[in-house]
Amino acid sequence: MTKAQSKTRPYQLRWIVGGKVSSKTFATVALAGSRRSELWLAMRRCEAFRIKDGLPESEVRAAAQASEPADAREELSWFMFCRQYMAMRWPTAAATTREGIADGLTAVTLAMVEQDKQMPEVEELRLALRWAVVPANAELEPPAELEDAHQWLSKKSLLVSALGDPKILRDVQYRLSFKLDGTPAAGETSRRRRRALNTAVEYAIERKLLVENPLSTLKKVKISSSDRVDPRVLVNKTQAAQLLAAVSYVGTWDRKKGRRLVAFYAVMYFAALRPSEAVGLRKSDCYLPQKGWGTLTLRDTHPVSGKQWTDSGERHDKRGLKSREAKDDRPVPIPPPLVAMLRTHLKEFGTAADGRLFTNERLGLVGSSTYWRVWKDAREYALPPDLQTSILGGRPYDLRHTCITTWLNAGVPVAEVARRVGNRRLNRSWTGPRIDHLAVRVLPPGRGR
Repeated sequence: MTKAQSKTRPYQLRWIVGGKVSSKTFATVALAGSRRSELWLAMRRCEAFRIKDGLPESEVRAAAQASEPADAREELSWFMFCRQYMAMRWPTAAATTREGIADGLTAVTLAMVEQDKQMPEVEELRLALRWAVVPANAELEPPAELEDAHQWLSKKSLLVSALGDPKILRDVQYRLSFKLDGTPAAGETSRRRRRALNTAVEYAIERKLLVENPLSTLKKVKISSSDRVDPRVLVNKTQAAQLLAAVSYVGTWDRKKGRRLVAFYAVMYFAALRPSEAVGLRKSDCYLPQKGWGTLTLRDTHPVSGKQWTDSGERHDKRGLKSREAKDDRPVPIPPPLVAMLRTHLKEFGTAADGRLFTNERLGLVGSSTYWRVWKDAREYALPPDLQTSILGGRPYDLRHTCITTWLNAGVPVAEVARRVGNRRLNRSWTGPRIDHLAVRVLPPGRGR
C-alpha cells in the first residue's frame, strides 16, 4: 500500500437491523464516527428503523416530506395549532394532563409571537391562551379583560414552521426553563413543559407542518434539581403526634372542621397515601379489624385541577391510580394505631352518600385549600416559633415522605415500599426494530468505492 493510498482508504460503517446488515462508506473515520453517533442517538430516542436500508424513522419521514412539493405542505399559525392540538388531546387526557399541556404550550407561545412595543403583558397573553385552548371556548367570545391579548395572539402568532429558526428555538428553550419573572423554573416543571412541547411537535410532524423535530438538535438546559426528599421536612414520632393532635383543635368545636381531618392526615403518615388518594378513600376500601393490622385497598384518585380542565366542571377529577391500569387496585397494610383512628372516625362522622370516609362540613369532597389551611393552623399550634418558620412538615405531602422513609429505615424491601406507595417504574418499549449491532471498520484498498 502506498502512502497516498493509506491517506485515502475508506471507512465503512455497518449496522444490523432485524437481522439484515446495512452499511455505508465514508472517506474519513471522523465522518463514519459522526454517522454512527446519529444512528446511536436515534436508537436512544426509541425510534423504529426500516429493515430494508437501516434508516431511522425520523430520516425516512423527513426524506418523504422533503420530496413533496412546497405548496403541498400546510401552514398554520402557532396559536391555531395550539387550539387544534388541545382539541385532539382533550378527550383522552386527564384534567391534570390537560392543564400541564396548556402550561407547556403557554410558555412556548411567549416566544412564538411577534415582539414589539405594543405587545400586551405576558401575563395577559398567558391567560388568553389558557382560555383559548379549552375546546368548550372555541365558539365563544373571549372575556373582556382578555380580548386584546386574544386578538393579538390570533394576528401576531408566528407560523409553526418558525420553530425551525435557531433564534426562535433558543427563546423557546428559555421560556421552558424559566418563569415569567426570570427566575429558573423547578426542574420537574421544565421537564414537564418540554415533554408537552415534544408531543405537540410530533403531532405537527404528522400534520406535515414540520419536516423534523427541531428539539432533537437543541441541547437541554441543565437545571440543578434533585428528586431526593429534603430530610429537613420529615417529622419524628413526637412531632407527628403533636401535629395530629393539633389538627383536632383547628376550627370551632361545634363545626369540627379539624377533627374531621385527623384521620385524613393519619393515612398519609401511617400508609403513605397521596392527598388525592385519601380524598377518595371509601369505607368499602378499608379492612379494620378489632385488633391487629388492617388493610387499605386503593382503587381511584381524585386529583385537583382547575374547573375549566375537567369534564364535570368540578375541581376534582376522578381517575384511576397513578401509573396503573384503570381497574387496578393497590392494597396497603396499615398498623393498629391507624386502624383505631379510622374506626373512631367512622363512629363519629360516618361516611358520605357514596361511602367516602373524608368530607368537608357540607359532606362534599375535601378541597386542597381546606386541608392546606387546616395543616397551616395545626403547625402553629403544635410547633415552637423556630420550627414554624422552617420547612419541617411544611406540606401535608411531607407526611407521605415521612412514612416512606420510616418504612425504608425499618428494613422494608425497596420493591415492597415502591408497591405500597404506587411508584411503579414503567419501562419504555421500542416502537419498531432496533439496531442489533453497530460498528465501524476499515476497508482494504480498492473496496467500498
